[in-house]
Amino acid sequence: MKEVIKHNFDETIIRSYDVRGVYKETLFNNDARIIGNVFGLKVGENKTVNVGYDGRKSSIQLKDNLIDGLLESGVNVNDIGLVPTPLLYFSCIHCNADGGVMVTGSHNPKNHNGFKMVLNNLPFYGVDLIKIKNKAKSFSLPKNNGKKKTIDLRETYLKRLFKDLIQKRKINIVWDSGNGASGEIVKMISKRICGTQKVLFDKIDGDFPNHHPDPSEPKNLEFCRNEILKNGFDVGIAFDGDGDRIGVVDNKGRIISGDNLLLIFAKQLLKKKKSLIIGDVKCSKVFFDQVKKLGGRTIMSKTGHSHVKTNMKKFSADLAGEMSGHIFFSYGYYGFDDALYASIQLIDILTNEDKTLSDLVDEIPKVFNTPEIRIDCDDKTKFEIIKKIIKKQKSLKKKIVDIDGARVSFDDGWWLLRASNTQPALVLRCEALSEDGLTNQINEVKSQLKEIDSTLAEKILA
Repeated sequence: MKEVIKHNFDETIIRSYDVRGVYKETLFNNDARIIGNVFGLKVGENKTVNVGYDGRKSSIQLKDNLIDGLLESGVNVNDIGLVPTPLLYFSCIHCNADGGVMVTGSHNPKNHNGFKMVLNNLPFYGVDLIKIKNKAKSFSLPKNNGKKKTIDLRETYLKRLFKDLIQKRKINIVWDSGNGASGEIVKMISKRICGTQKVLFDKIDGDFPNHHPDPSEPKNLEFCRNEILKNGFDVGIAFDGDGDRIGVVDNKGRIISGDNLLLIFAKQLLKKKKSLIIGDVKCSKVFFDQVKKLGGRTIMSKTGHSHVKTNMKKFSADLAGEMSGHIFFSYGYYGFDDALYASIQLIDILTNEDKTLSDLVDEIPKVFNTPEIRIDCDDKTKFEIIKKIIKKQKSLKKKIVDIDGARVSFDDGWWLLRASNTQPALVLRCEALSEDGLTNQINEVKSQLKEIDSTLAEKILA
């Protein structure tokens, strides 16, 4: 008779597009084992799941428990080792695996961790994760355990990254993986690029001793910026903790926003074919307008790698990206977010153009906007606050897109307020045609938040 297992996860760890929690506070080793059990049952007995993990202190224990759980469910496991998340995605395609799980806390604080999952090379998220949560409350396992093997696909992955690169001239690059999971691969990439290569913080260290591995935060790109300004490098390229998000600094030391980087890639693609390109709700109006001007089509997507990948498949898009630095190439690649592949594509552009990166950036029409402003807000209240904001804006008959928070447009700009799906925070972005207009947009959001919670309004320092 099969044993019936009952398990309840902490209510905060099942997020919109992955599992995230604080290790040994809301996320435990047994959670990993149960996720392995239930996801394995979903994949099916005698099928194969690939597993990778990042460099956090808790990742090995969580990975080992996850694999034990998968084996108990009757699936076979390929342990691909300590790798960046894109290599896990690549491994599933290369090995024709039925599923994949990456143990990673991504860009979250060092005591956080979690899981990103794919099933049949599609994101496993949203309702699928809710079903995992519910299934865990009562289930039983088959009698036969699966088999495990260890494989190394680093060289195979690197060959794929470089497959289409034709470097016509030397390029001098500062690389910064922030002691994250991409460190070893970044060092291997740098050795294959012609030109001066400066590699920062490639040693994988879950304590992140030099800076937090989140390239969407300007302070984390200061090391790249300083090297560029001091030694005249052509570009700085940085990665988040698990290597699926890219941060870029141009040759003048300016941080390139994710939507401007996406637009640079889009312009190159549109020279080859008229494509459908996806941007998330945080992207500048300039991005959408410029793609259309160049003959492309656009779709605005919810923020989140799983939402974007699903939309790419649904609408057959060739390229997509998010403000946060997730870039997805379907034309010529596999459609998943891969910051390492994006870095090679950027090198391809810069070594085959007569223009510098700053030249390409300066071609983009100028507007005034904020970076992503994170406003600390409890996970239990952030979504309710957004519901209230949306309801109020609709009652005022404002022009609003509410697929992911509230994006409210005016003649001279727009503002977006949404709940983060990965952190206890609200995320704000504003854009306008003038500095005064930008100030007005920010003050408008402060005013709206003040009506709900004055302490949240006071946290907006921009």
